[in-house]
Amino acid sequence: MKIAMIAFLAKFLSENQKAITSFKKGLFPSLGLVFLAFGLIMLQPDLGTGTVMVGTSVVIIFIAGARISHFVGLGLLGVAGFVGLIISAPYRIKRITSFLDPWQDPLGSGFQMIQSLYAIGPGGLFGLGLGQSRQKFFYLPEPQTDFIFAILAEELGFIGGSFILLLFSLLLWRGVRIALGAPDLFGTFLATGIIAMIAIQVMINIGVVTGLIPVTGITLPFLSYGGSSLTLMLMAVGVLLNISRHSRY
Repeated sequence: MKIAMIAFLAKFLSENQKAITSFKKGLFPSLGLVFLAFGLIMLQPDLGTGTVMVGTSVVIIFIAGARISHFVGLGLLGVAGFVGLIISAPYRIKRITSFLDPWQDPLGSGFQMIQSLYAIGPGGLFGLGLGQSRQKFFYLPEPQTDFIFAILAEELGFIGGSFILLLFSLLLWRGVRIALGAPDLFGTFLATGIIAMIAIQVMINIGVVTGLIPVTGITLPFLSYGGSSLTLMLMAVGVLLNISRHSRY
């Protein structure tokens, strides 16, 4: 759904860019479909995926030229709605409290965060060695998916973790170059949406693993185990490479 939403917004906004400054004719139709899709995702529920989709859509709409005043009002409304979603589900409240103090419930809601930090800490500068992680053996839940970066940091250390971040930074930089050099507005908005989706997922995943934000289920692009996640990312990069064939840079 994320790729479909990006493609729809890119097409709609490229054909109606002059109307984006109008709330009724440009912004409302764009965000209306986004929040409809977000509502369907929340029926699962999957707040992480919904957050990535909304964040990516907002970036595309902002790049298209939407007014800042509209974003401020919708931002306040969005924060209120986000808080409401958290309050409506007890497990989300536990995630917030465990994020603030994971040692308050070390065997319950704070367990995953603590075990992630236990994985990152011993890695040191150079790590324990590739394949030598101890936390992946039934200590850290889901080490192959959402918390793969913690295991990589344990095995490869600060140097290895920084190298992974450098690779993501190079990918994002190249994606921005492709977006700027796209031959038309559709290509610009499409490339912007793809690179924004990847960037948001990377920031959320690594933020969760390092304890900077509350735990949520977001995979690390290209590295987390899972066929659907990898397939989506490869499709997205394939589209990005196709745009780059016609890039002016």
